Amino acid sequence: MADYYEKKDLADFANIGEYAPEQGKKFFEYYGVSTSEGKLPEKTKALIALTVAVTQNCPYCIDAYTSKCLSIGVTDDEMMEAVHVGASMMAGVTLAHSTQMRKIIKKKEM
Repeated sequence: MADYYEKKDLADFANIGEYAPEQGKKFFEYYGVSTSEGKLPEKTKALIALTVAVTQNCPYCIDAYTSKCLSIGVTDDEMMEAVHVGASMMAGVTLAHSTQMRKIIKKKEM
């Protein structure tokens, strides 16, 4: 695993358009608008991004958005609370999908 998820690779994110420059440019425009302060404050968007990063297991994003949150004054407790919201949502999503399993069980029991 030494070749994967190296901290230095986070700095290479800016080059994701290397082989598709137009798509890279459009992505960064969209990313910039989406993550900048708008109707939601910067702090809220940073916490959302951190929560998604954690629930989607992206070490680069976890690094970037933990650092971002710290740089704008988000507390450790606020970050952890946001992560717990994400964790409970992931658990709920998993459990909601058990509906499919339960339907199959009931159908096979008939």
